Amino acid sequence: MALFPGVAAGEEPVVRPNIEQGDGPRSVALRGNTYINQGLVGTGTLPAGTVDFLGDTLGSFSSLKIAPESWKRTADGYTAILWTLPDRGRNNPEANIFFDYPARLHRFRIHFTPADGRVTMVPDGGIELRDFRGRPFTGADPGNGTLVQRGLTLPAPASGIGRGKLSLDAESLQFTRDGGFYIGDEYTANIYYFDARGRLRGVIRPPAAITPRGPDGTLHFGSLKPPATGRRNNQGAEGMALSPDGRTLFVALQSALVQDSAIGNAAGRINTRILVYDVSVTPTPARPKAHHVVQLPAYRDDGNGGKANRTAAQSEIVALDDRRLLMLARDGAGHGADGDNPMMYKGVLLVDISGATDLAGTEYETGTASLLQSPGDTALRPGIVPAESAELVNILNPAQLARLGLGLDTLSEKWEAMDLVPVPDPENPGDHLLIVGNDNDFTARRCVMTGQSCDSELDNDNRLLIYRLRLPVAAR
Repeated sequence: MALFPGVAAGEEPVVRPNIEQGDGPRSVALRGNTYINQGLVGTGTLPAGTVDFLGDTLGSFSSLKIAPESWKRTADGYTAILWTLPDRGRNNPEANIFFDYPARLHRFRIHFTPADGRVTMVPDGGIELRDFRGRPFTGADPGNGTLVQRGLTLPAPASGIGRGKLSLDAESLQFTRDGGFYIGDEYTANIYYFDARGRLRGVIRPPAAITPRGPDGTLHFGSLKPPATGRRNNQGAEGMALSPDGRTLFVALQSALVQDSAIGNAAGRINTRILVYDVSVTPTPARPKAHHVVQLPAYRDDGNGGKANRTAAQSEIVALDDRRLLMLARDGAGHGADGDNPMMYKGVLLVDISGATDLAGTEYETGTASLLQSPGDTALRPGIVPAESAELVNILNPAQLARLGLGLDTLSEKWEAMDLVPVPDPENPGDHLLIVGNDNDFTARRCVMTGQSCDSELDNDNRLLIYRLRLPVAAR
């Protein structure tokens, strides 16, 4: 069976749809190791109108994680407890429409049968998150409002919807070995540390380079306008992962910081940042131990072969070890998106930070110096070497989708969730299953949120895709 080579990120832009033809495995060689994507082996859906344990429409999956120790082999497949993370609730930032949506985790019982590729998901409750005071969070945009808790200045609407509550736009999830968990936030780029009951216990604040600030240097947590420096609005701590030994936490920004973006060019946001924290001593370290650049794919949104004008933002990461990651990157087209642009790029990159420049402690971390040689393009300053990367999984594969009764037209716009679990196969100890989930943005014909209607013109179902990967044994 032929092996299809991977496509490197951060190099040639994708100017025509990156559709992979053929049903064979894909092989990627990176830094002396070979990784093989054996293809799509499973899928499952949950109707868009499903109601969750708090009575709201269940929004899929800004992040997902298999509960530690819950992945079990059965006579016909696998069972597990799946935790998923919705974001800030149904919203329309352009119209300044938000809901007082309490932050939460959803729990599912799932069953995967490889023989027919079927995945079933049964909702099984969840956890409502609480702040330091024991109060619920809100999904409402904070604007310029803030609250101080435990000496930390945090976003909170000063009036209107959600007034007096901490704002949280949850985008990434990672469990710790003691049953607690981290959640990455879009508003602040903070990482919030919760205990097993969902009570906030600590915060990892981003370095100065990433903290969003306005032209006058004040904190700028709102999502409606970009800050002068730091994380771009709606482009926060989108990806997060713990190394398998539990000692290293990786945090990835969705795309380039404001100061690292080529001016006036949405394709000029490819140089995103990955922060690396040592969490072996404290779960909330004050500063990263390492800090690197990863380059994302650029693409042409209408697929006509013209100059690239968008960046395929990263939406989730999984750590293979303390230097290698899987990174999910995607365009803004597909079911649920506005407009009729074709899907250009949806894939999982293999990233290796071994040879990347470490920016920890430099002016690129402690200040707001730009990584770019000039404001007009994406070339990095001399001496700054990005991580190596290559595409391992191309979701836009019609042949693989068709085997499971799917088509390109069934793919949701936003794929934002990912986890990796082992396949107990003594003959192939490196085999794993990669679970990928969409974020449907609560898009349902019958939608309810905090007792109010939030109906859409279409249903965008919650969906999982499962791929089988063969990784170097030492990589996991």
